[in-house]
Amino acid sequence: MAAKVKAITAIGRRKNANARVFCLRSESKDGKILVNGRELTNYFPRKTAQQVIMQPIELTERVGAYDFRINVQGGGLSGQAGAVRHGISRALEKSEPELRSILKKNGFLTRDPRVVERKKPGRHKARKKTQFSKR
Repeated sequence: MAAKVKAITAIGRRKNANARVFCLRSESKDGKILVNGRELTNYFPRKTAQQVIMQPIELTERVGAYDFRINVQGGGLSGQAGAVRHGISRALEKSEPELRSILKKNGFLTRDPRVVERKKPGRHKARKKTQFSKR
């Protein structure tokens, strides 16, 4: 009986998006990435989002070495892609601590703190004021 391999879990965040990443060593060497139960290309149809997600895997030369199962919610597709990248980077760092310096140097382990500014009372949006009229 084969021993059950434990998945490495990590959480990535960006804007209002949260991504839970489950990372397993790939036995088939094809490196499947499932996002909310769908293939990466189906969930993120834009090539830029796919490239953002693949950055830490390609940088560390681990393409095909790991399978990722990702649950992501909140925010838009851009924020979700950033959250997934952050989560994958953290999972890779947990599985192989020697990758930390490469990931850290390229800024993949840093959580992007930028969030949408709240709307203020008396304003149209966060900063947009009403039109000024002298008369």
